[in-house]
Amino acid sequence: MKDKVRRGGGRSQAKAGDVIGVTFGNEAPVIKHDEDTFPVKIQGAGVESFELQVRGFWLVQDALASLLSRSEVCPRSNLSLSLAGATLDPLAPLQSLKGLRAGAILRLVEEPYGSRSARLHLARVVELLRASGPQDALRQGRSPSVLETLTQAQTAETGVANGKNLKRSSANAKTESSSSDGSPPEYLLPGSSERPLMALLPHSSQPEAPSYLKDLCLSCWNPPPGHRKLQGDFMYITVVTQEGRRYDVTSCPKGFFLNRSTEDVFDPRPVQSSPVCHCFTDLLSHISPAFKQAFTTLKSRPQQSPVEESPTAYHTLSWLGPPCASRIHKNTFSRLGVDEQAATQAPDWNEELQAARDLPERTLEERLHRDRALLQINSAFVKVVMQGAETIIDGFVEPVNGNPEDPAFLWGGLYMSQGAAGAVFGGERGRRAAQRMELTCVQAYSNLEDMQGLHTLPTAVVDYRGVRLSAQGLAPGLESSEQEEEVTPASRGLLYGINAGPQESPQRRKLLGFLASAAKALLLQKNVVVAPSGHRVPLFTSVDAQGLVGADGRLYILDVFRSLPADANFCPEAETESPPVTGEDENNPSNQSCKDGDDKKECEVGGWPEDYLSNHGLPRSFPHGLCRLRPELMRAFVQHKHCQFTQCVKENLDEHGGFEECATAGDARATEAVRAACKEVGSVSNIIFEMRFNPNVFSPGVTFPPAERESVNLQERLLKEAAAFILTHQIPDFVQFCLHSNEAPMDGSTLKQTLHQRGINLRYLGHLIKAIAQSEHRERLRHIMRVAIGEVFIRSTRRVFNSFLQGVDVPNASAAVSHFLGCLLVPHFTPPPVGEEAKKKSRRRGGRGAGAGAGAGAGAPENTPWSTLTGAELWNLVCQDAAETYSISDCLGSGLNHLVEHYGLQKLSLLREFCLKTGVQLKLKDYFLDNQSKSPISPDDILNIFPVVKHVHMPMVDAVKACGAAQTSIQKGLLDQALERLKEASYLFGRVCDNLHPEACYCHSMMAKVSYMQKKTAEARSIQLKAVVISERVLGFDHPNTIQQYVLLGVYMFAGGETALAQKCFLRARLLMLTVHGEDHPYMATLDSCLGLVMAEDHSGKFLKNALRLNTSFFGPTHPATALSQHLLAQWLCSKGDYRSAMTHEKEALTAFTSLYGEENTQTKSSKDFLSVITKQAVKVERTLRQAGAESQEQTVECINPTADTIVEQMVLATGIRRIAQSDKFQEYKQKHLERKAAARRELGIDDMSKQVAPQTVNGGEENSEQETGCGKEAEEAGNPVMENTTQGQEEEPLEETSVKSAAADSTSSHVKEAAEQSQPEEQTGADSESSASEVEAVNGATCDELKSEPGEKNGEINGEAEIATSPQAPKSPLTWADVVVSKAIVTNGTEGKAEVVNGGEDGVAVNGTAEE
Repeated sequence: MKDKVRRGGGRSQAKAGDVIGVTFGNEAPVIKHDEDTFPVKIQGAGVESFELQVRGFWLVQDALASLLSRSEVCPRSNLSLSLAGATLDPLAPLQSLKGLRAGAILRLVEEPYGSRSARLHLARVVELLRASGPQDALRQGRSPSVLETLTQAQTAETGVANGKNLKRSSANAKTESSSSDGSPPEYLLPGSSERPLMALLPHSSQPEAPSYLKDLCLSCWNPPPGHRKLQGDFMYITVVTQEGRRYDVTSCPKGFFLNRSTEDVFDPRPVQSSPVCHCFTDLLSHISPAFKQAFTTLKSRPQQSPVEESPTAYHTLSWLGPPCASRIHKNTFSRLGVDEQAATQAPDWNEELQAARDLPERTLEERLHRDRALLQINSAFVKVVMQGAETIIDGFVEPVNGNPEDPAFLWGGLYMSQGAAGAVFGGERGRRAAQRMELTCVQAYSNLEDMQGLHTLPTAVVDYRGVRLSAQGLAPGLESSEQEEEVTPASRGLLYGINAGPQESPQRRKLLGFLASAAKALLLQKNVVVAPSGHRVPLFTSVDAQGLVGADGRLYILDVFRSLPADANFCPEAETESPPVTGEDENNPSNQSCKDGDDKKECEVGGWPEDYLSNHGLPRSFPHGLCRLRPELMRAFVQHKHCQFTQCVKENLDEHGGFEECATAGDARATEAVRAACKEVGSVSNIIFEMRFNPNVFSPGVTFPPAERESVNLQERLLKEAAAFILTHQIPDFVQFCLHSNEAPMDGSTLKQTLHQRGINLRYLGHLIKAIAQSEHRERLRHIMRVAIGEVFIRSTRRVFNSFLQGVDVPNASAAVSHFLGCLLVPHFTPPPVGEEAKKKSRRRGGRGAGAGAGAGAGAPENTPWSTLTGAELWNLVCQDAAETYSISDCLGSGLNHLVEHYGLQKLSLLREFCLKTGVQLKLKDYFLDNQSKSPISPDDILNIFPVVKHVHMPMVDAVKACGAAQTSIQKGLLDQALERLKEASYLFGRVCDNLHPEACYCHSMMAKVSYMQKKTAEARSIQLKAVVISERVLGFDHPNTIQQYVLLGVYMFAGGETALAQKCFLRARLLMLTVHGEDHPYMATLDSCLGLVMAEDHSGKFLKNALRLNTSFFGPTHPATALSQHLLAQWLCSKGDYRSAMTHEKEALTAFTSLYGEENTQTKSSKDFLSVITKQAVKVERTLRQAGAESQEQTVECINPTADTIVEQMVLATGIRRIAQSDKFQEYKQKHLERKAAARRELGIDDMSKQVAPQTVNGGEENSEQETGCGKEAEEAGNPVMENTTQGQEEEPLEETSVKSAAADSTSSHVKEAAEQSQPEEQTGADSESSASEVEAVNGATCDELKSEPGEKNGEINGEAEIATSPQAPKSPLTWADVVVSKAIVTNGTEGKAEVVNGGEDGVAVNGTAEE
């Protein structure tokens, strides 16, 4: 592991592209285009000469790591580099080497092997020879990337929706044959209830693995005897080639050679004609022509991108496994033994992690080196934790203590235990909560910057087979602390804590300084408690925390699980009133009644709002006593209190004559106003605003001294207000967000993420459900209610499942899981009698059943406890847990069918959630989940149970800062600068984590959007391909973010002319959406709008009608999203020639615009003009049909089709890609700034300044205006800048940057903002031509800035930028409303020229909209 700490990035550095300089705040780490990048020539070690690009800041070992990944060198290992005959130091920077310049020759030198390096070389060879693919990832329980199989074969014969050759049931096979013309399968059409799982994942793209060798194993003569070991023999290997020949190979320091041993005779002497090959594959190629041919083919295959072949840092669980549970191919290399870890000393994980944390971080290069080392070590630590959990819980490790209630284990350098189930915290639930909170608080301390001197142990929590284990690295020098009973705390290293006692030392002062800084960053208040010995102890943390110095001299903080403040909503002691107010406590802030204000209500009991206790039923008890507030909530609450403080100061100053008078008078009025405001809001300081929280308040067993009574009362008041803030502000805000967003949570993971971003714990799910049920918009929030009910049900089921599984032995695990799922999913499940299933299998298999089924039922008693569980008992247990945890009893009903019928939940979605949360992996097959009596899942369908690990996430500060800087540039509209910063962030992510990180996925997605906005379609497509792969591998192949990334990829592919691939991406997204949530979700409307634009005419209408139905249902008829759906459907009807129906839908769109923006708004006028065009076309068609008379049956109808460019722009607007171009907040700020500047200069008598402000405000054409707003070159290149609601920052919602925040603005900004150029056939009467010209003139140039202006407001007064609609001098937008509506309409019935629509700038109409002669 120590070489990982030293290594500086390896291959990720080699693949780094050009990088752009940017600064962050006060610190200015600038990454420049690497001018010192230069090529060198590589020779030697039996490889053909080739050229390698190196960078001056690389170490020699970085260049060597890059070399070893090249196909020309792989799988060679144990090499070094030499320059001019001198071997290079691996830790020497390349830029420090004399004579190393462009064109220099570096030679690869073969170094002698050691016993360990020889085994590592064999492992490298075996890894290369093993065939890898999606099936291998599934077998390991990892989420695969299926994008390659989706896009690789355009010539595939099967036209499946997800583009893969899949084995289907007979029904699906029939669907495939019927969809060979490119139409989607039946199960992907709107309204279908079929949910096939076989379509989700592909079969292996290589059905037959190439054959290299028949066998490769350790020889029967291995290990070498003593006299041969002393002569350099490391091991003996037996090889059986494809030609059927058997060879024995000796591994020695020089490499590998053939010896003369046979199966019967041991003769280690080398064969005379055998060479000694440094690389094992060279020797195999020498003895086997078949191997040489297959290996040459293997090395010449196209190399995958790093995001596809690099291993992910952490395990991403796939809940579906391969269709064939057993291995399809014989594992030729398993008997070689190189996969097994050598029985060496277990690594010291704590030393590894702390050594990486102590690495220097003065420069950017050092910080990247440190971040990568931390990620590698934590990744290896988490992997060992998973292996340790399986080994321990499966019973292969004995506990090191004699306590059966809390067994502890030492394995692989880890200390693993379940933790004591004390009654103080709530038994088993409290034990699990303590383990989870310890991890949460360790994460909080790890995230602190500039705290290198304060250390925490490597920590993880793992759940496996119903048991939760806490895993930590071994603390240095603490094992002997219990040897003597009378040893003092200081002598055993305890410097801080309630039991540390009074002591003084430089190390203690240093530790207290770190803890004080950490408390300030974590918003924790210094407090004083009474120790068991009776003396007062000042603390910066909770009473449980201990600070100590280890044997390594480092300062550690341990037992931090109660570091966050308590949640007063679930502290029953918070319900009781404060002690009676005595004379000395009359002025206590906690006993003062709250003053009336805009954001405050009268306090009923110190801190609780009026009627809070009766309305919400809080505070109440909880199954465990460790309910704590989240850090996100603390920050939001402090921001809320700061707004109150500011308002209170303003009001106090206004009462004394205003701010200017108080500030210039020089008296104490301003100071008193601040003091009064501090007291009003509960600031812990009476002179400045400062909010801190005491983590020991409402903690059982903690005693405060009498002198702290006033401070404790204030803290109780603050904690009650913070707890009430969740229900009075955060949950209503979340409901409002979901009410107006089409990207609301789709499943449990996204619901959890979105709630946590607002500081809402999942124990508030019951209150969220009640808030939705009491809302007047509950029908529009049914998708959130569905997800919340499903999350409550699955979480309660998981707790019951954990208890159920703990009593099951390993041989019965698959049968027990199958039985549990049968009780859960089937209403009238009747399990077969014990042993009946085994007898049936035995009869089916005949003689083979005795041996094959022995393992499945071995040791199974006649009547096991788990087999007696019934569906009714399980449902009662689930409902009881839901009532205790979430205070809901009647929402779940009488059974699972109640959830399906009343909330629209899918059994398949619930099954997916259950598997992801418990680690269960099912066989990939189509399950019939509607059976009323028989379990759809048999024991053979349970492939595996994987450990589910929660771990510390290592921060990547520089990359996240670069991404945040890019987000700021996007909000300003500076797209060029944003793209440069996103490229830099991508480079930094690549240096640290090979881009395999959720934040890197977000970065690439934003970079693709910005690239597309700058007309770089091919670049956007390439970047988005990488974003999809990252999302599939890091988040999951069916994660909601993966769905969104597929939709964006489909847009870019269609924009690049790849219609077939775009259809596959959209259909893939729809398939995943149906599996994860179902059809009834607002984002499905966005998806169906895209499908309606790219599919064939017959299916296009179905998707567009479904999108309109969903938008109307979720947003109402007068929402901008609904108006867009109405227009798209009208456009499709125009393409079919049904102008009468098109008029109906466009009238609905016009009604929506009129209701939203009024009659005079340009958007309303645009819709009205387009409706006029449709009406005239309908009248013309009707007139033509009447004139045809009896021949009307044969008369063709002129149809209007939009162009491909128009369709692309409509998809861009529908998916919200254009919402990244402009910020409402920034434009509003600029407008106010200009208005204040103009007012100030008018007061000074400068009259002409108003004339200069006007053009800046209206047209945004002045140079300084462009610089301030960012609407200069970047915005012009991207078309009309679009408003984006930026109240949710990138840090808060990385996966929801394009969320709609208000019903009246954002969605309209996405698709109805463009100016209209109405289409009209060329053959018209004079009156028609004049009417058409006036229509075009009336609507040209309208922009999104008018969307938020109320009727009567001047265009552009809100956002500071607009284009005058009727002014010929106004710059013309590259995309007009006519482009979105009809654009260059083309007749499809063969009457060329008769229905070609004129456009602004096209033949027949001048740019200013007047008809040409």
